[in-house]
Amino acid sequence: MTWRSPLALVRDALRGQRARENELRSLESNLPYEGLEKGKQPNRYFPSNAIKTTKYSLLFFIPMNLYEQFHRLANLYFVGLVILNFIPEVNAFQPEIALIPICVILSLTAMKDAWEDFRRYQSDRKLNNMPCFIYSRKAKQFVERHWKDVRVGDFVKVVCNEIIPADLLLLYTSDPNGVCHIETANLDGETNLKQRTAVSGHPEFEPESFNGIVVCEKPNNNLNHFKGYVEKPDKQKVGAGIESLLLRGCTVRNTDHAVGFVVYAGRETKSMLNNSGPRYKRSKLERRLNIDVLFCVILLFTMCLIGALGHYLWLNAMPVVPPYLVPPTSGHLYRPSLTSFYMFFTMIILLQILIPISLYVSIELVKIGQIFFITNDIDLYDEETDSRIQCKALNITEDLGQIEYIFSDKTGTLTENKMVFRRCSIMGTEYPHKENDGKLFQKISGSLSHSQKTDAYLDFFLALAICNTVVVSMATTKRRRVSAQNAGSIFKFCKRNPKRHRTFTEDSEENFQPSGQTEEVGITALRPCSLHPPSLSDEPALTSDNLRYEAESPDEAALVYAAKAYGFNLLSRTPDSVSVRLPSGEVLDFEVLDTLTFDSNRKRMSVLVRHPITKEYILYTKGADFAIMELLGTPYAGIGNKKNIATVTQRHLDCYAKEGLRTLCIAKKVVSEAVYKHWSVDRKNAMAAIENRERLVMDTAVQLEKNLTLLGATGIEDRLQENVPDTIQALREAGIKVWVLTGDKPETAVNIGYACGLLEDEDLVINMAAVFQLTCTNILDCTLEEVRRYNADPRNVDTTLNMSLVIDGLTLEKALSPDLLDRFVALVKHCRAVLCCRVTPLQKSRVVKVIREKLKVMTLAVGDGANDVNMIQAADIGIGISGQEGMQAAMASDFAISRFKHLKKLLLVHGHWCYTRLANMIIYFFYKNVAYVNLLFWYQFFCGFSATAMIDYWLMIFFNLFFTSVPPIMFGVMDKDISAEMLLGVPELYKTGQGEGDYRFTTFWVSILDAFYQSLVCFFVPYFVYQDSDIDMFTFGTPMNTSALFIILMHLSIEIKSWTVVHWIIMLGSVALYFIVTLAYSAVCVTCNPPSNPYWILQSQMEDPMFYLICILSTVVALLPRYSPLQVTSHSPSPIAVKLLQRSAMRISSSSRGSMPLAHTTSSTSRGQFSPMRPSIILLTARPKYRWVTGVSSQKKGSNSSSYRKKYMTMLTFGEWRIKASQLLLLMV
Repeated sequence: MTWRSPLALVRDALRGQRARENELRSLESNLPYEGLEKGKQPNRYFPSNAIKTTKYSLLFFIPMNLYEQFHRLANLYFVGLVILNFIPEVNAFQPEIALIPICVILSLTAMKDAWEDFRRYQSDRKLNNMPCFIYSRKAKQFVERHWKDVRVGDFVKVVCNEIIPADLLLLYTSDPNGVCHIETANLDGETNLKQRTAVSGHPEFEPESFNGIVVCEKPNNNLNHFKGYVEKPDKQKVGAGIESLLLRGCTVRNTDHAVGFVVYAGRETKSMLNNSGPRYKRSKLERRLNIDVLFCVILLFTMCLIGALGHYLWLNAMPVVPPYLVPPTSGHLYRPSLTSFYMFFTMIILLQILIPISLYVSIELVKIGQIFFITNDIDLYDEETDSRIQCKALNITEDLGQIEYIFSDKTGTLTENKMVFRRCSIMGTEYPHKENDGKLFQKISGSLSHSQKTDAYLDFFLALAICNTVVVSMATTKRRRVSAQNAGSIFKFCKRNPKRHRTFTEDSEENFQPSGQTEEVGITALRPCSLHPPSLSDEPALTSDNLRYEAESPDEAALVYAAKAYGFNLLSRTPDSVSVRLPSGEVLDFEVLDTLTFDSNRKRMSVLVRHPITKEYILYTKGADFAIMELLGTPYAGIGNKKNIATVTQRHLDCYAKEGLRTLCIAKKVVSEAVYKHWSVDRKNAMAAIENRERLVMDTAVQLEKNLTLLGATGIEDRLQENVPDTIQALREAGIKVWVLTGDKPETAVNIGYACGLLEDEDLVINMAAVFQLTCTNILDCTLEEVRRYNADPRNVDTTLNMSLVIDGLTLEKALSPDLLDRFVALVKHCRAVLCCRVTPLQKSRVVKVIREKLKVMTLAVGDGANDVNMIQAADIGIGISGQEGMQAAMASDFAISRFKHLKKLLLVHGHWCYTRLANMIIYFFYKNVAYVNLLFWYQFFCGFSATAMIDYWLMIFFNLFFTSVPPIMFGVMDKDISAEMLLGVPELYKTGQGEGDYRFTTFWVSILDAFYQSLVCFFVPYFVYQDSDIDMFTFGTPMNTSALFIILMHLSIEIKSWTVVHWIIMLGSVALYFIVTLAYSAVCVTCNPPSNPYWILQSQMEDPMFYLICILSTVVALLPRYSPLQVTSHSPSPIAVKLLQRSAMRISSSSRGSMPLAHTTSSTSRGQFSPMRPSIILLTARPKYRWVTGVSSQKKGSNSSSYRKKYMTMLTFGEWRIKASQLLLLMV
């Protein structure tokens, strides 16, 4: 290796940093430089493919880990106390003993970190040594190497079922069409195959002949975007996007082999950039906890100040120096003022456990235990998908019990996201579709009267089959093709063979798989495909059963299967062609010229093809109705047949939406050859651009998607998930407001709102649809004024206005403007439910942020798709549903569930338990430490504030480290203040956690005052019993220490609401451990803590009946105030219980009236009209004429939980508490 000067090394390092930070990277092949030293390699500045996720090295583990742990202020605080204890003037105990608590905490944490880092090291080593194939110029072939040997600029060959080692730009595949299929389950959880295409221009590829330069953007973590191009020696640029990038961690499927050029390696790959570890959020309770820790610090300093001042007064009150004061090594005593100054720090050391050193560790252990019980709850397991709940944010479980607002997506979250094709409108004629209903063919064929209309029907179903990105999997077979010579009479077969029949099978209910139920249906007008009927041959038959469609969107799958049901079978798709078999059995091969993918701005997608018969350039487009209607050609704006077709189609779309169907418009455009050639140049330039590529690509799409010809519309059903109405009803009774944020039409959103119980018949539904800012302002002002008038009316004192809001995305954008934001928030604060329609992903996240920040409430967002990720991450708690749209939402969430109904138990039961347990445990922890520390504090009044302890320091350490550490953890993990059945039956109980909840300012200080009282009792009962006796200091402190143990544990036993065997074992085990350890310590330790000598203290105490009297009397008197309120509540229900009784009775009486069935039929009463086209304020006094089909049977309100409410009322009537072990002891005394 050539020696290089330090200056050259620094210069290379700076160049490498600049090369990595550049917005664009120019990459060359490594083959011409193979064998040269690293300094002459063109891609030397970029990292290797070896990964290192470990945090520490073996040599520097201890200093690095300590440095990391000392970032926690609590650890620094206790280390500072240890250092203080080594100063002779201020030490309170032996310095070596003071090291034990902090050393135990630091050692346990270091052991945990070391184990986790070792596991990461093993994983890294396994990945880095995985085999792969890299092309070698010396060997003239691909040779086997390890992943860690891959470099940017290498050519890597991947074979079927192999994991891709780095981010590769696909240059060649074994498929003749240049297609490579990959599975991205390791990245986003999606198991459906994705199609990648080789960069054009390399049909025959040899690595050594590659002499181009790959230019790409710098690494980023966006898995769905990539910008780059290949510049050939003639300066021609070939664009490359995400469709040509093979990502590290993906698996090659259905492709024999492929060759790629390494553009990103190691830590710069997209998968590694997305590997950010578990999410970290601070819970609301934790933020409140930090404030109370600060209060404890203030309390500690106050007590230490009192001790210092008391010591100063005590020294000044003595006329002569007492003989028991030992002078320092200098031989003379310090002045009282200096001594008091030192005493301040000595008192800090003595009373240090007032700041709970183990509280944060205990909280982490409690949360781990809570997550264990949540993830193993059988009710949160979905048998259909074989998945259970996943907890990814480990430190916000208690926030589940404080949610006030839920923001939910609709499709796939409230609904199944299993799309079923139900209705369609073609050229202004509407056709209902029923499963396996062959009569639809006859209806369509009977409506055809001329070839122009026949062409429209043909184009409609061809658009359903072609305009998508569906990947086709099927058995290999030879197919018959339509030749150009048959073009002259291609459409005649429809009329020549009106009686031909064909058998179709379809079951859209079960992922569109054939159901086996067949019915012969007449194909007349839908068979415009061949000159001659299909003939038999020896070739294998290509049947519907051979086809398997894998779609990124369930909507696309529904449309493709619908086209297949009517005989238009999508057979194959490549980047350059798509094959469709017509009802006659003939196959059309369309040349795919370009695909304009869907984006949330355009709200549509298009495919540009060349017809194999007519040679026309045809653009097939599908998208949202408003996105297509505004792009129709000039004839649709005038008066005539075209205008009538558009009007009737829009009417059909509105009817579909009111039935709860998802709607799409289908259109086409014939593009001239000259227009296409000019447009294709712009398109290639846009695809090869790096800067502003997204905008340029979208501009080219918009340039082509205009003057469209309307073909028709579709209505797709998306059914409600099971138990969604019951879940929403329970959440609303729990005081949680539910919002729905969806991209669907307002009519569809309103229908789903009524179907799931979000909207009710008596609700005042406000529909905000404003085109102009002024109109939106007037609606907000008028509505707020009406709300103020209603609330000001004395007749409405005991009632609330049941108001709901429906707002579209355009109006929402205006309402969220700075001028109207406060008014909008003031309005929605009064709404029981809000439905935001036609909203974009960014609008979803902005709504969540506005409500969370303006109203200061706890928010939860739930969704299932990639468009919900921003909303999920913006909420306090994000919940992803692992559904039909992949796992991106679940992977970005804090909790992942499989069904919306799981929210009910997750929040009402586990959320309530987690919050109540942790809040009570934290309060108990503060109480325990304050009560124990005060024993030492009260003793200072009798020892001249000299920081003397009447309890051996080893026993003080053991008291918090062993004797009283496990019971509160057990309490925080396992306690159940209310049973799960009761919480589900009476959802109002959830309200106890909202707002301040159980962990309030008053609760904290009442517990602190209770701790002061109990410590006074625990101290002065032994004091008065042993007054005027000649006992020594430890004889006085031992019964006090024992009483403190009993009081603290019995206090906890009162707080425990449900006892199990584990509770008994831990509580009795803590007491037994105390006596075993103390007896052993007193028996063997003579000079363990000189000059103290606790030898045989407890043994002699246990022989004295006075010891037992002190323990029993201290425990009873200390806990007596907590016993008295229980006597009161045992005779009369609490105010909260009375309110619950009243509300439950009201609901039970009203439930006899029943509720609307989900499959609702229209009644003869007058109904308000819902019009999203103009601003209006509407009172919907009865259910609108919307129908929602669902598999969930109708249930009456309250019927599901009446038994639990009766049980709860009975419990409150005959007594609100049960006698526990601690209360039994108190009653006996």
